[in-house]
Amino acid sequence: MTSLALQPSRIWWLLLLQGAAGVILGLMLITAPGTTTVTLVTFLGFYWLVMGVLALVRAFTDQSVPWIWSLLVGIVGIIAGLSVVRHPLIAAIAVPTIIVVILAVEGLVMGVLEIVSAFRGAGIGSFILGAFYVLVGLLLLASPIAAALAVPLVFGVLLLVQGIALVVLAFRVRA
Repeated sequence: MTSLALQPSRIWWLLLLQGAAGVILGLMLITAPGTTTVTLVTFLGFYWLVMGVLALVRAFTDQSVPWIWSLLVGIVGIIAGLSVVRHPLIAAIAVPTIIVVILAVEGLVMGVLEIVSAFRGAGIGSFILGAFYVLVGLLLLASPIAAALAVPLVFGVLLLVQGIALVVLAFRVRA
C-alpha cells in the first residue's frame, strides 16, 4: 500500500524549486514592479501569440473541436499577442487594469448573490460577506488604474509568502 504522504518526499526538490521561483519572482515584483510587470506581460503576449497560431493549426487538423471555435481562439490569440508584443508598456497597464475590472464585476455579482442568499435564510455571515464583496467591487471600479498599479506589489507579497512556505515545506517533507 502506497501512502500519499510518501510521494511528496520523493519530489521535495520540486517544491524547493517552486518555492525558490516564488521568492525570486516575489522579490522582483516588490523591488522593481514596473520592469517585472512589463517583462511578464511581454511573455504573456508571446504565449498568446504562440497559442493563437497553435489554435489555428488545430482548426484545420483536429476534428474533435468545432473548427469555428479554434479559428476564433486562434485569431483572438494572435491579435492579443501581437498587440501586447508591439506595445508592452501600454499592455503592462491595460492587462492588470482589465483584470481589476473583471475582479470588481465578479465581486459585485458575488456580493449581490450573497446578500440575496442572506435574505433567503443563509444568515448574517452571508450578508456581511456579500456587503464586503460589494464594497471591494465598488472600490476597485472607482479607480481601476490605481488598483492595477497595486497588483504587482500585492502579487509580489503573495508570491514571496508562498515561496517561503514552499521552501519550508520542501525541507520538512525531505526530513
